[in-house]
Amino acid sequence: MKQALLAIIFTGAVLAQTATKAPSPKVSTAPKAAAPAPDLMNPASLNRTAPSIFRIKLATTKGDIVLELTRSWAPRGVDRFYNLVRAGFFTDCPFYRVMPNFMAQFGISAKPEVNRAWSRANIPDDPRNMESNKRGKLTFATTGAPGSRSNTLFINIGDNSYLDNQGFVPIGEVVEGMEHVDTLYNGYGDTSPQQFAFENGGKAFVDKTYPKLDRILTATIQPLPSPPATVAPGAPKVGAPK
Repeated sequence: MKQALLAIIFTGAVLAQTATKAPSPKVSTAPKAAAPAPDLMNPASLNRTAPSIFRIKLATTKGDIVLELTRSWAPRGVDRFYNLVRAGFFTDCPFYRVMPNFMAQFGISAKPEVNRAWSRANIPDDPRNMESNKRGKLTFATTGAPGSRSNTLFINIGDNSYLDNQGFVPIGEVVEGMEHVDTLYNGYGDTSPQQFAFENGGKAFVDKTYPKLDRILTATIQPLPSPPATVAPGAPKVGAPK
């Protein structure tokens, strides 16, 4: 009788523990929603923060041009350029204004509808930094009015340091392929009076009116090169005879 009573008590305790034990949380196996793709028709959606230092490769009709961007130089400008590249803005984009010993300008989309979407997508100015508009530096174009930078940029071909006091703030520089910048077609002279025609006509206008212009085929974000491996003093060099 005593053993039967103990068995009943033990069974009741087990049942009580089972009743009060919290159910195990369910682990969701549903796949996470992918981040929305950049939408060129919605400039406000292109708002990611750029890495502190990164590289962009412009594959052009004259060869590859590699740019290194440093966010601390001009955070707003670098973020804008980074997002434009991510969204594919510069695909088939012409160097529409190339002037010897001065600059090579680009940033008008091959698609008129994209240009219309970006017509008012300006960013605030970055303060002047310690960099100068010397040969090889990449800078946003501006009308001279505050907050007028949008999507057109230029690579300085000559020493244009006189632009430093006019609101032209470098955001990066060419680290490879400056020889290709030097050979971009410049036979049409200063085409800036035709900028609205470039924007409204897109690729069809360029192909018909300025067929010799060089262009960016693609622009892609590139990893920074790995630093060279360091060898401890006195350690044998790889491949050297022991």
